Formats: sequence, C-alpha cells, structure tokens
Amino acid sequence: MSPNLDLSGVEEILKKYQNQEGALIPVLQEAQAIFGYLPEEVLILISKRLKIPLSRIYGVVTFYAQFYLTPRGRHTVRVCRGTACHVRGGKAILNAVKECLQIDDGQTTPDFNFSLETVACLGTCFLAPVMMVDRHYYGKLIPQRVFPILQSYVKEGKLYG
Repeated sequence: MSPNLDLSGVEEILKKYQNQEGALIPVLQEAQAIFGYLPEEVLILISKRLKIPLSRIYGVVTFYAQFYLTPRGRHTVRVCRGTACHVRGGKAILNAVKECLQIDDGQTTPDFNFSLETVACLGTCFLAPVMMVDRHYYGKLIPQRVFPILQSYVKEGKLYG
C-alpha cells in the first residue's frame, strides 16, 4: 500500500457515478486513466463506495485485458503474433524488441518508458510483420528497423540493448 497515493481524483469519479447501476467498468476505466494502472488502494476504495465485493472487482479487472494491476510504461509496444505476421517474420521482430528493451512480453522497463505486449492480431495483415507503439503502426518490418523506431520514443539517452 502506498500511503502517499492521492485518491481525490477517484473520489470525484465515484461522486459522478454515485447510485448508477453498471458503473463499475466506467469507474475502473477513469481511475486507470488517472494512475495508468489500478493500484490496490483504488480498488479497495471503489469496492467500499460502490458496495461491490473486492473479489468481484478483481474478477472484472483480471478478465478484461484493458485493465492493469501494475504500473505501465509511458509507451506501449505491441507486437503482432497473428498468422500473417508469423509467416513474414514476426518472431524476429519480437526478438528484436525484447533485445532492444531488455524485457519480455508482459513486462515494463525499469524506467517505466516502455511496456511490451504481444497481441493475437493488430488487424493490419497487409503490413505484416507489424508492431504498434502507442497508436502508431510500423509495418513491413525487418529486425534492423526496430531499434531506430524505439529509440525515437526515448527523450534522453538511448535504449538498453
């Protein structure tokens, strides 16, 4: 538990959704927008205010891929592992990303600059192999292009690998 966590923003969200049926998902989404993830203290507060068992809230949070229980990086790197990307070298792209960031799938760099996720499909098969950084797509990749792309998201210094 973090004693210095400012929960005032969550209190405002809870006031906005007070006495509304089905408010859990929007409350969780807005709370996550504040912190970038859902700290335990936030989930406990939501549980108390909405009178929803904490176990049910954890069930919702762990069911939906959009929610995170650990801090995330400023930039999310998604590498497609769909069929078209796989056939066209997606595994080599994933390995290049892992090498550059020095993390595995589902992890965040120690400086919280990047989080890495693999996804079943990014829906851009014509660009295969493809990766996405935040909302930007990078397609028809070769491993040698990965480092310069990721480096462009680093404000100071350079990448790890």
